[in-house]
Amino acid sequence: MDKKTAVSSRRDFVKKSAGMVAGLAAGPTFAQVLTTQKPDPLYSLQLGVFAAYDKADFLRESGCSYIEESVAGFLIPADGDVQYAKNLELLRSENFPIKSYVILLPGSLKTLGPDANHEAILQRTELVLKRAKECGSQYVVFGSGGSRVIPEGYDRNKAKAQHIELTRKMAPLAEKYGVTVAIEPLNRGETNFINSLAEGVEIVEAVKSPKVKLLCDIYHMLKEDESPDEIVKYGKHIVHCHIAEKENRTPPGVKGDDFRPYLGALKKINYKGGLSIECFVYTDFEKEARKGIEVLKQQLSEV
Repeated sequence: MDKKTAVSSRRDFVKKSAGMVAGLAAGPTFAQVLTTQKPDPLYSLQLGVFAAYDKADFLRESGCSYIEESVAGFLIPADGDVQYAKNLELLRSENFPIKSYVILLPGSLKTLGPDANHEAILQRTELVLKRAKECGSQYVVFGSGGSRVIPEGYDRNKAKAQHIELTRKMAPLAEKYGVTVAIEPLNRGETNFINSLAEGVEIVEAVKSPKVKLLCDIYHMLKEDESPDEIVKYGKHIVHCHIAEKENRTPPGVKGDDFRPYLGALKKINYKGGLSIECFVYTDFEKEARKGIEVLKQQLSEV
């Protein structure tokens, strides 16, 4: 090849390359192009387990993407700031993410009723959100059924207004720290207020904050005989999910519950967030947690 031909070839190559880059810039990204070329036929989610952080290595090895902790267990431990500093150091050394924290409030702190204590709740919530940000976490779950029980004879509309007022005051704190407060509907065996996705959405829509959203807990939906269609109906509000078997709140695979209708609903809304096994009692944690992850992966692949 002579010098003139070589220069011409280089110019053609540069023009073609520039055109390709411009085309990619105007259209999908290169990563998106690769993804489009090699689609994954199976539906999958980020899976995690609610557990103490000392289970992090085990859960990582078992195929989890993250762990879910409790506010009192990790962010505001009984041993105080010194223990929190140790927890934070462990998190940074393990480098296994805590996506979310459950049980924002103890039952002694009331969000509604004659003993409502919003000032103390907001002080606690700000500390929780600040520390959740330090830990690189995304969500704090606002379930706390004991704190939101409407006392017998107390006006339900007044109670609801109190709870909304409090959540509206939480919203600027959540926005300040960039951590989402996820409203969790609970079954009526745990509380008598916010027992369905529809009731959770009432709070979310009343607050109108990008950092106050909805948690979908399939265990509570099963206890309340709530249809998977509700996930589709309110999907735009859902940012995080929990799951457990209906009868004894066991991990998937113990009793053999079929979660596919609910997982299929999550797929239908193109949900891409986390799905945490949230159980409080295990016969054999490692065996049952590992089995639970396997069962969820299998059922997800079948929807």
